[in-house]
Amino acid sequence: MITSATLAFLTNLKANNTKAWFDEHNKEYRKAQDDFLDTIVTLLASIASFDADIAGSYLDPKSCIMRLNRDIRFSKDKTPYKTNFFAFINKGGRKSPYAGYYLHIEPGASFIGGGIYMPESVVLEQIRREIDNSYKEWNSIVERKDLIFFFPEGVRASGKLVRPPKGYESDNPAIDYLKFKGYYTQRFLGDKEITDSNFVSSLTETFISVKPLIDFLNRLI
Repeated sequence: MITSATLAFLTNLKANNTKAWFDEHNKEYRKAQDDFLDTIVTLLASIASFDADIAGSYLDPKSCIMRLNRDIRFSKDKTPYKTNFFAFINKGGRKSPYAGYYLHIEPGASFIGGGIYMPESVVLEQIRREIDNSYKEWNSIVERKDLIFFFPEGVRASGKLVRPPKGYESDNPAIDYLKFKGYYTQRFLGDKEITDSNFVSSLTETFISVKPLIDFLNRLI
């Protein structure tokens, strides 16, 4: 499980983001990494209990976790490490195009959610077409009480067009959603929440609420 020591490592890494410091504190890193991996192992099994696509993907928990090393080749920021732990659990694995569930652990800025963020243009067009063809169903999903309870802001856009996308009129009932460049939910968590012994159980309940959205986004991809 995530502990105060897990968060302490990330806090210290943010203040000392150098390879020299990281090498000196490799033991603390390994322990923090194991804490996060243990959480993902439990969470993955829990999600698989209600999501057949995840169960059938037989995901390796380690493959769901993003690397801590940053790609600095084209970045002005040359700090070598991310200062958070991030996992994405989706059908086919995180390199597949499918929507899924995610967990971001960062002291004072942790969050969870589900959906698809900035999909490729072909995938985005498939989603837009499905929303247009099944808008009544889509609307019922995004307005579900349990979804709004856990994600009060509802479905968010990872970027949005100013004008309607090609092939759609401005008076289309679904036009606000058709302008989205991605579809996801997000809720921020306090440090006390993520270090609570019931953290995975509360995550599971939250992810159950977002499953209908994920199913809708994935069915034509």
